[in-house]
Amino acid sequence: MLISQDKDSSMNILQNISLKGYNTFGIDKKAKYFSIAKTVEELKELLAWAKVNATEVLILGGGSNILLTQDLDFLVIKNELEGIHVIAENEETILLEVGAGVIWHDLVDYSIEHNWGGIENLSLIPGTVGASPMQNIGAYGVEIKEVFESLTALDRADLSIKIFDAKACQFGYRESAFKHELKNKFVICSVTFRLQKNPEFKISYGAIQETLAERGIKELSLKVISDAIISIRKSKLPDSKVIGNAGSFFKNPTLDKSKYEELKEKYPSIPGYENESGVKVPAAWLIEQAGWKGKRIGEVGVHQNQPLVLVNYGNGEGEEIVKLSKEIQRSIAEKFGVELSPEVNFV
Repeated sequence: MLISQDKDSSMNILQNISLKGYNTFGIDKKAKYFSIAKTVEELKELLAWAKVNATEVLILGGGSNILLTQDLDFLVIKNELEGIHVIAENEETILLEVGAGVIWHDLVDYSIEHNWGGIENLSLIPGTVGASPMQNIGAYGVEIKEVFESLTALDRADLSIKIFDAKACQFGYRESAFKHELKNKFVICSVTFRLQKNPEFKISYGAIQETLAERGIKELSLKVISDAIISIRKSKLPDSKVIGNAGSFFKNPTLDKSKYEELKEKYPSIPGYENESGVKVPAAWLIEQAGWKGKRIGEVGVHQNQPLVLVNYGNGEGEEIVKLSKEIQRSIAEKFGVELSPEVNFV
């Protein structure tokens, strides 16, 4: 039912809408109020309406990093702000401002078509551009903070536009200020990236080199690297259109070196990658060693090819996935003395 369509506004607010098609887990929960914002003005109108009606607001992008655990008794706004614009360039780099509602992989394809490098290793990551700085998305040796220039965001309190640079975003491993002290205070409207006109190819991480060799690739390009990464991701990760999931459910934990060495003595095959904070250990390895790979409990489970991915086989509930994730966390803590943190946001 349509409850609001102002004469001088394009604002449409619907009631009791199923969110099953708006989250990649495919969880069937309802939003009391639902609307789509395609412009900043529409966003402002919707936030103002929510304030007048004293209702909470959830901003939804691609729905690829949320787990719905309940019906939502407030307003859900689907952020569909579009647009890809060159705002500055020189001989080496180009500044590209992108609407928060643009599909992330569409931006990757666009940059490859123009031979602008920097995000090709992030091919096929689900979600929208607006979520990329919130999560500081990363894959195959690249994180968004490396190409991030700034973002514009709408202040929910006074509906003013503010600009955040990389320092203000406080990027960390799958972290930013928008997941902590700035959570639910701003709506990201656009993100500006600095891409390279003469890109440096990064192929040392993961199975990229092996995949390129298997394909007989001798001359590198953004397209062949992207294609290789897409192939690797498809071989490991389930398609959310076929089986509900949100990609990697847990962050890879970083251990201090002494803890890692202690585990290395007990489990010689444990992989580890040194970083500025210690040694990063693949959560997938820990979960598999604890016997969770491919395990199914009712309508939810752990993916048979990638233990880092929790799945909904069709009729699972968010609460079931939460319970499964806590059991996995408990078993990893008991077996390895390592705490796993969810990458997915519970709502």
